[in-house]
Amino acid sequence: MIMSRLLSRRTELGLLVLATVVLALMLVSLELSQGNALTTDMLWLIGGFIAVFAIAHFVICFAAPHADQIMLPIAAVLNAIGLVMIYRLDLASGGALASRQVLWTLVGVVLMVAVLFILSDHRTLTRYSYLLGLAGIILLALPLVWPQPPGAEARIWIWVGPLSVQPGEFSKILLLLFFAQLLTQKRALFTVAGYRFLGITFPRLRDLAPILAVWFIVIMIMAVSNDFGPALLLFITVLGMLYMATGRVSWLVIGLVLIAVGGTAVYAVSGKIQERVTNFLDPIGNYDTTGYQLSQALFGMSWGGLTGTGLGEGHPETVPVAHSDFILAAIGEELGLIGLAAVLVLFAVLVARGFRAALTVRDSYGKLVAAGLSLTIAVQVFVVTGGVTALMPMTGLTTPFMSAGGSALMANYVLLGLLLVISNSARRPKEQDAAEAAQRQLSAGDPASPGTAMIPVADPKARGSRR
Repeated sequence: MIMSRLLSRRTELGLLVLATVVLALMLVSLELSQGNALTTDMLWLIGGFIAVFAIAHFVICFAAPHADQIMLPIAAVLNAIGLVMIYRLDLASGGALASRQVLWTLVGVVLMVAVLFILSDHRTLTRYSYLLGLAGIILLALPLVWPQPPGAEARIWIWVGPLSVQPGEFSKILLLLFFAQLLTQKRALFTVAGYRFLGITFPRLRDLAPILAVWFIVIMIMAVSNDFGPALLLFITVLGMLYMATGRVSWLVIGLVLIAVGGTAVYAVSGKIQERVTNFLDPIGNYDTTGYQLSQALFGMSWGGLTGTGLGEGHPETVPVAHSDFILAAIGEELGLIGLAAVLVLFAVLVARGFRAALTVRDSYGKLVAAGLSLTIAVQVFVVTGGVTALMPMTGLTTPFMSAGGSALMANYVLLGLLLVISNSARRPKEQDAAEAAQRQLSAGDPASPGTAMIPVADPKARGSRR
């Protein structure tokens, strides 16, 4: 039984071995380029990486045996590349971020495993959707009332002794789970015919309340916390989920108008946003002041060119905060356009596998959750890449699985765990899925017969069939 489970996921195992090889080769190349001797410390790092992801693979074999076999290896190799680049920056600056990142990786994988153990079926989350939404709002607003250290630029952290956590990273997942359930239950409300203008059907004004409420909360949190990237990410993701739930272009038009109006209002009152827009328009012109970070990143990527300077041969440490916001710029300098493109392709494959799970899962809630979680990764990578290459203003977002920081890494592994749970449900045989659904109904005391399928409330055909 155990052997058959392990053999059924040999593709995942083989790709995890390949991710370990990538980590080992990059570490060896980095140490040799710095003229350092190869020591057993490197073996401990590689061995720890193998142990962590071997445990994750073993757990998936039993907790989610039908889950996608590509997602975890992609996250592992992205994590590995990020670890090596953070270690390379530590060698140049004398920092110790890499060792902390290894610890956060372990914690993140443990959280992913916990999600797989606790959440055998994603549909159980629908029972707690409003509690999840409330918890998400509380976490998002908590830094606004939490004491902040002197000189803090944005109110996004909570401090407990020596530890700091960015609760917004977790709140976005909770809020996406809430909005997925809201859109599933109230889908008919968002598809009601309204007014036609220029060939596009717009919803009625009273039906705009949910998206207007989200827009208002986002703008208020942006204004008070002075942090605009996460709020913008959440709004765009919810807007995309709304479009996927209804298929109406009018919602996209309304969302873009709200983004334009809100962005203009925030730009008028926020010096931080004005500074970032100025740097985006002319980073070299502000080289000696606020444009130094972006200018250095552009110089480094230009120097790296197509193939890069070589791992350990460039100077990415001259870019402030290269380990976090600008880690893609560091990769572009030392691994070149080829290396940076390879990283973006890995993200594209991860997002595609998430959308594939959304397409194949059999319930509307699971479709919206998987699509929303995948979309938030896609939007985040797009915004970060656009920021470091001066194609759009910087937003302060970090690169998933790669940037230094415990909160983001832990939240991303929780997100990955949710995608694996949904993927497992999507690929599970229909007979097994029906049997487990019947067992859940019986244990919950549901008077419906075991063979009765769960029908979304918002489905007009379902309402008609009940009449």
